[in-house]
Parts: sequence; structure tokens; C-alpha cells
Amino acid sequence: MRPKTGSQPRWLSAQACQAVLDRGRALDEALAALLSDFDDGRDRALTRRLAHGVLRDWPALDSMIRQLVERPLGKGDRPIHFLLAVALHELRDGREPDHAVVHVAVEAAGAFRGGRLRGLVNAVLRNFLRRREVLEASVAEDPVLASGYPRWLIDRITADWPEQGEAILAAGNAVPPLWLRVNRRRWSRDQALAALEAAGFVARAPAHFTDALVLEDRARVSDLPGFADGALSVQDGAAQLVVEELELADGLRVLDACAAPGGKSAHMLERADIDLTALDIDADRLARVEENLQRIRLNARLQTGNAADPEAWWDGRRFDRILVDAPCSATGVIRRHPDIRWLRRASDVETLVATQRAMLDALWPLLEPGGILVYATCSVLVAENAGQIQSFLERHADARVIDHPELPGRAVGPGRQLLPGDEDCDGFYCLAARRLQ
Repeated sequence: MRPKTGSQPRWLSAQACQAVLDRGRALDEALAALLSDFDDGRDRALTRRLAHGVLRDWPALDSMIRQLVERPLGKGDRPIHFLLAVALHELRDGREPDHAVVHVAVEAAGAFRGGRLRGLVNAVLRNFLRRREVLEASVAEDPVLASGYPRWLIDRITADWPEQGEAILAAGNAVPPLWLRVNRRRWSRDQALAALEAAGFVARAPAHFTDALVLEDRARVSDLPGFADGALSVQDGAAQLVVEELELADGLRVLDACAAPGGKSAHMLERADIDLTALDIDADRLARVEENLQRIRLNARLQTGNAADPEAWWDGRRFDRILVDAPCSATGVIRRHPDIRWLRRASDVETLVATQRAMLDALWPLLEPGGILVYATCSVLVAENAGQIQSFLERHADARVIDHPELPGRAVGPGRQLLPGDEDCDGFYCLAARRLQ
């Protein structure tokens, strides 16, 4: 039995959070399954917003529930634990009156096991309202509870960025803006801006991002003028900088070595008439690339294969440009994907660094002398970024760094780093290197 409309988004967001925290599923994947037959756009947006909020505040919410519930809920009643987390998040968020939050949570609990735990939900939430000041004070004293991050990640970020660590953690808990990429084959940025404003959307054109617009308010992308026919796409400003680093020109042979879901491949094709191979190890994810390219009405050669094993897919012809948008910890995009902090483990970083190294070493010989390789991650961890590239440069004497001081980002030894919130962007690292011989 599903809960009534109004309580349904709370119940679905609780299920999504349980899928992430108890079963290790990605939040987007969990939400896609849960919302597949849920047509109301506002309720879909609410479900997503509540799930994001719970995952950002999970340590504090979990701690409070454990203090408020007299006896721990059994394994079979675990969904109620997450429903309580959703309700506590709403009470702390303050967008709705307290009595309305309690009422809708109790209503949602009525759909679970005949509603036998509605009384418990009501009692726990009212107990929170009575003890709120003391509970919030205890949260503020604990860095894990206050920041909403696992201890290992707090330690890793603050060790790499001792002066910026607190700001990075705070930025990861902020709601990100909606960045758009203008397809310059279809119209200019000024024309796109005018079309958005004529349709009632307030947008701005940020400096240093030649193809980017930023919406001041959230919007359903399908409602944006030009989105359906590929004239606009969603892409963070930081990711749009890759095309500048590549120094593209018509006629170049280009490899996007980790192409899915296809945003950077699409941007490259929008900028120049290139012979593009879009490679990805996952055939299902490569289908996403094809969908993105179909929407913008441009083409690439799609290739399933492992970037670290070119012998299995390479035709022997070198590339003029190679983009290695490497698999990484994704610690720079936590504000968009709060589940990352709970799905990643400290041990993952070492494995990812090894994978990145293998890709770089395997792909470098595929680059024409004089060609450019761009290495990028959406990470803020030094081991995956400047540390990785410093090691690469030591192994490859024929590589020369190409600096782009005109682009946003701070110089971090080899390469440039945007931290989350810099220029209102996600965290992102990028380096371009030319092969000398």
C-alpha cells in the first residue's frame, strides 16, 4: 500500500535513502526506480530534495533518532528509521510548519505494516521538538555530526587543504546552481540568454566560461527553450573548461577515453568538426553517450573498451587530442551527489589512483607527437590530481605541461584546481600536456 499524496514523497525519499545507506545503491539509480511511475513533477522534485537533505545530514539525523527512540527498531522496521530521518530533516530545515511535518510523517507511516508504528513516529517527532535545543547542541560539538561527512573524508580533505578544508566541507553541503552549456552551433550565448529571459527564466552569463549560463532558480530542464533539440545542455561550468584545455581545431582526430555519460564529448563536437572516438568500458553507459549525441544531432564513433588496455580496441592510428576524464573519488561533486560520501571508502582512493595511472601510461603512446592530452577529475584529493600528474611527468620525459592562466582555478603545481564553490562551480582538476616526440 502506498501512502496518500503529500506523504508519498516522504515515503519514497525514505526508501531512496535506505537503498543508498543500507544497500549501497547510487541515489540517482534508486530514485529513478522509485519515481518511474510518479508523474507529478513537483512531488518528484520534493522527493529528490528530501533525499539529498537526509544524505547531507545523515550522521546528525541518525544520532538524534537513536537518542529519541527508547528501543532500537528491529531490522524489519528499518524503513521507519529512514522516514523519521526525513521528518527530522524537514523539522530542522524549517520550510514547513512543525505540525504539518509531524502530520504528514505519521500519515506516511500508515502505509507501513498496517500503520502500527504511527504512534511511535508521532511520539519521536514530538519528543524531538521538546528536546531540540539540547540535541542540536550535541550535534554542534561533534565534527562528523556537524559537517555530515565520514571521519576519513574529513581527515583526508583537511590534510590536503588545511586552510580551505572547512570551506570545502561547507560547500559540499550547499545546494548547487543549475549550469547550462550553450550549443554554439545553434545560437550564441546572448541569443540563448535572451530566449531564457523571454520564457521567464532569470539567468546570468558568468565571466571566463564562454559557453555557460547559470540559472538563478531551479527549473525543470525540459521546460527550457532549446533543451529538447540540443541547443542547451546541463553541464557544470568546471567541466566546460576541458574543451578550452584541449585547444580543438577542425579536422583533428580526438579520443574521449572515459566518455560516459557524454557531456564532454558533446561539448567537443559543438566546438569543432573533429573525428571523435567516444570510448567507455561500460556498454550500458555508452548508450547514454549516444542518447546525448542524438539530442544535439552530432555524431561520434562509439567504442566499448578499457582505456587501460588499448590493444583490445585501438586501430593503430594515433590521436591528435586525448581526454582522460578519469574515474575518481568524485569528492568535488558531493554537493550534487551527497550519496558519494557514504558510498566511497578510504581504501577506494588507492585503487582509483592505480587505475588513473594505468590509463595515463596506456594512452600516452597513442598520442601524436605535438598532440595534447588533457587529464581531468572531479576530485579535490591531491593524490588523484597534482600528485598523480607529478608522478606521470616523472615517468614521461617527453611530456610538457601547457598552462592556461587565463582559465579559472588555482595553480596547484602541475595543473589547475577548482575547489567546490569556486566561481560557483563544482570541484574539478584539469591539466593539459603536450607530447614532444
